[in-house]
Amino acid sequence: MKDVRTILVTGGVGFIGSNFVRYLLQNYPDMRVVAVDCLTYAAHLESVRDALACPRFVLERVDITDAVAIERVFADYAPQVVVNFAAESHVDRSIEHPDLFVKTNVSGTGVLLSAACRHGVRRYHQISTDEVYGDLPVDSDDRFGETSPLRPSSPYAASKAAADLLTLSYYRTYGLPVSITRASNNYGPCQYPEKLIPLCILHALAGEPIPVYGDGRNVRDWLWVEDHCRAVDLVLQKGAAGEVYNVGGDSERDNLAVVRSVLRALGRTDDLIRHVADRKGHDRRYGLDSGKLHALGWRPTVGFDQGLANTVRWYLQNRQWWQSLPADR
Repeated sequence: MKDVRTILVTGGVGFIGSNFVRYLLQNYPDMRVVAVDCLTYAAHLESVRDALACPRFVLERVDITDAVAIERVFADYAPQVVVNFAAESHVDRSIEHPDLFVKTNVSGTGVLLSAACRHGVRRYHQISTDEVYGDLPVDSDDRFGETSPLRPSSPYAASKAAADLLTLSYYRTYGLPVSITRASNNYGPCQYPEKLIPLCILHALAGEPIPVYGDGRNVRDWLWVEDHCRAVDLVLQKGAAGEVYNVGGDSERDNLAVVRSVLRALGRTDDLIRHVADRKGHDRRYGLDSGKLHALGWRPTVGFDQGLANTVRWYLQNRQWWQSLPADR
């Protein structure tokens, strides 16, 4: 992407988006990075504090469902590449408020795709999730490939699957150069503490009970967020238009094992674990075959044990980040 002058990153103040913003500013010294974010509860300006001091970074407080505002952003900055991280992503919230997820994740994606078509962007990249595939048996070695059927279980996953299909339709119908990455569970710095690992860290630090759904044996594949950033970069450089690429961390763990790993890292005991009623429609296991992306030259570089140690250290060293979050989080 060395010849890309301006890249538009939606959801650029959220967890993965802010990590990608930092990655771009560090690795592409001639690139202007325009972040679009409506700054909902999960977006924290502290996540881009260093970026805000960089003259190559611009932050636009815009909702991706606002077609007029998005049109202005495209007209003002003329991005060659668009990467859409913007999404409502918490499964529990999607069960309570599915309409909000349809609005942001489907309608918002449609607004971005239409603007990308009008302004002739060179690549539109959609950030998706392994959850669009549904789940796998816990006792199997099966993994999902990019051509596996989409069988989402939650309103969140269904909204992301719909956004994927809408994105691919713009390639077929309008010739818009698009690509999609479907990643496994990300973790790392700046993740909002409604997600499992930061929730465990903050509860453990406070000596508070850690809720674990059901039997805790639901399996997830864990991906270090910076490895995800590298994968997106590689797909933008070498990935084919109209294609989907799985991004797996090759680090499957059940939820109970993850919680216990956090507790050990912080010197706490399992006494803090509290099993609670299971989530509705809770997927049992995710697993991704990332061979297609491996063929482009990508591999995860940070294993789970090292990544978890890095993450715990970051939360310990950046207390001002999470202590300044709204009290009603």
